[in-house]
Amino acid sequence: MIYKFYQQRIFPHLLNQIMQTPSMMDGRAELLRKVHGEVLEIGFGTGLNLPFYQAVDQLYALEPNRDVYQLAHKRVSEAPFHVQHIQASAEKLPFADNSLDSIVSTWTLCSIAGLNQAIQEVRRVLKPNGTFHLIEHVQYNDNNTLKKLQDILTPVQKVIADGCHLNRNIELELLNANFKFAEKYYFDAEDLPKVGRRMFMARARKV
Repeated sequence: MIYKFYQQRIFPHLLNQIMQTPSMMDGRAELLRKVHGEVLEIGFGTGLNLPFYQAVDQLYALEPNRDVYQLAHKRVSEAPFHVQHIQASAEKLPFADNSLDSIVSTWTLCSIAGLNQAIQEVRRVLKPNGTFHLIEHVQYNDNNTLKKLQDILTPVQKVIADGCHLNRNIELELLNANFKFAEKYYFDAEDLPKVGRRMFMARARKV
């Protein structure tokens, strides 16, 4: 009962605030400036990406948590393009094969339970020349101390942050799913706690 109250009444507001740190907002702006056409955003959250889209015709806002999506109402109403809420899971996308120009994920792949299945779904619904645009916090690959700390803290993080993993290697997951990178780089978000500071930004296409 207490945890359900936390998930429905407290976590959505915490998420809305945490995801507005300056480094994360800068990351959104950089990632989304190249997104165009008919777009699916996985893990739409509270709509923080909306002001940064520049050439979108239609946005499908996939957000399974209705309580989180409710906080996006004002941002959705002010968007200069049509936004359609999709209440479904990333592991089973309600779209036809090869149907979307762009798919976006900003700090979402960390919390999807069936990550491999979700990535395969992304691959299925992207057009042959479509692009998967993503920015995620990821596992350290150059600091064993922080990498071990991420492993230790992930079980706690999953409880307090709706399934979020601190220790996922997103680049490797995409390579294993037969994606290739048109662009990729790592950086550290200096205004976040060190254990969750390593970021991975990429644009990936189907092999």
